Amino acid sequence: MIFERAARREFSHSAAGVFAALFAILISTQMIRLLGEAAGGRLAPEAVAAFLGFSALNYLPVLLSLTLFISILLPLSRAYRDSEMVVWFASGLPLTAWLRPVFHFSLPIIVAVAVLALFLSPWAASQSADYRNRLNARNDATRITPGAFQEASAGERIVFVEQVEAEAGYVRNVFVTTVQDGRLGVVMAAMGRQETMPNGDRFLMLHDGRRYEVEPGSAEFRVLAFDRYGVRLFDARVRNERGLRAIPTLDLWGSRQPREQGELLWRLGLPVSTLLLALLAIPLSFVNPRAGRSLNLLLAVALFSLYNNLLSISQAWVAREQLSWQLALFLPHVLMLLILALLFYRRLTILAFWRRRR
Repeated sequence: MIFERAARREFSHSAAGVFAALFAILISTQMIRLLGEAAGGRLAPEAVAAFLGFSALNYLPVLLSLTLFISILLPLSRAYRDSEMVVWFASGLPLTAWLRPVFHFSLPIIVAVAVLALFLSPWAASQSADYRNRLNARNDATRITPGAFQEASAGERIVFVEQVEAEAGYVRNVFVTTVQDGRLGVVMAAMGRQETMPNGDRFLMLHDGRRYEVEPGSAEFRVLAFDRYGVRLFDARVRNERGLRAIPTLDLWGSRQPREQGELLWRLGLPVSTLLLALLAIPLSFVNPRAGRSLNLLLAVALFSLYNNLLSISQAWVAREQLSWQLALFLPHVLMLLILALLFYRRLTILAFWRRRR
């Protein structure tokens, strides 16, 4: 139909503008966060672009869901404000006639959200974790800035070096502070070099130095002279942890672990919520030209936040074994289906009353 093609064209134009704005905000916020990590020495500067891409893929499902919701809501709200919907209803067409064009427009985006949430986002999280591990596994000596105090990648030590010989992999005149079991340790050495153990642990091996150890609040201290001393920089067991988001969906399926069931629940709920939000935009788009124009937008934002919070709460309750996985799989969506039916019933009832008065 002509009106369906026109509606999808207007939805597409609105979606392009909304997605560009939201994606720019996403990239800006993630760029600020990553640049902060790079400035603090927790991330290599050359890795910012790669991690920016991984972060974008991770947040794209929610971003597309919000884009679809707004791109349907705005054109329909404009049709109410410009009295185009009055002509629509006067022609005898019901509000439910918008379900067909909205569904046809939403279907490709819903499929994209499903592919992203179930496959691409976990892959991006896995690649991000592996890339970070590779960065952590490289020689730290090439990343140390001479004359500056820097945290070790484990975040538990402060390291200062006076001179770096990057080609040889050595650092000279090293100063390291550590805190272990409530005791402050200060290590000074003439030279150091990083070494990787067979199990993947990495140490900064110091030569020809002294270690001073003192307990805060006590006058006692110990002095240890050494020819060779190892300071652990990275624990391989901690470094190889990838998190739930990096686990492939097929590995989560059938798992009995509550936290993994909660993660699977979130991934499955994203495409379903995208469809229901697209349908919710139809009754929520109503605007009374004689009243305020922002009331429906406030209500739409509130429902979107409510829906996403319900999904997050369900995931948390399943992870804590406070709610069964089977019940949490349907409960948020059934609740939103009831709200959708109630909103459609209210709009159709008001429309039928208006037609009788005519």
